Formats: sequence, structure tokens, C-alpha cells
Amino acid sequence: MNTAIPRCRSLLFFLICSSLHFITGFSDDLPSSNDAAKTKAHAHSTSPIILIVLIVLVVFSLLSFLLFKLWRKKKREEQYARLLKLFEEDDELELELGLRD
Repeated sequence: MNTAIPRCRSLLFFLICSSLHFITGFSDDLPSSNDAAKTKAHAHSTSPIILIVLIVLVVFSLLSFLLFKLWRKKKREEQYARLLKLFEEDDELELELGLRD
């Protein structure tokens, strides 16, 4: 049981040291000019793709919104037509029963 305490301390020390490496960084070397050129070329090649994806998403969102609005308008008109039909039927019933002239 006595060996468990030093192992925990050494594990804790190892974790602290490794976290310090991540905070400070493993090396202070600057990327070489070849790596920088690759990074710039990669950034320029992905930029149009991201722009196209964003445009497609915006167009899809607008189209979905417009279709939803049209669907709601159609539903509202159908409900209004059913309401009018319901009241027309009631008027005919009143006339048939002689409740109204």
C-alpha cells in the first residue's frame, strides 16, 4: 500500500509536466517557407468551396422559408373556404326549416 502513494505523486507530476508542454508548445521553430506556401495554397483552395457551401445553405434556407409560407397560405385559404361552406349550409338549413324568410 505504501507504493501506491508515490505512484500517484509521480503520475500527478507527469500530468503536470505534460500539460506544461502543451501550454508552452513543443518547439519554437517557425514553419519553413515550403510549409507556409503549402498552407497558403490550401487556404486559397478551400476558400471558394466554403463560399459555395454557404451560398447553397442560404439559398436552401430561403427556398424552404418561401415554401413554408406558401403552404401556410394555402392551408389558411382551405380553412377559410371550409368555414364559408359551413355557414352557407347553415343558411340553407334555416331556409328549408322556415326559420328565416
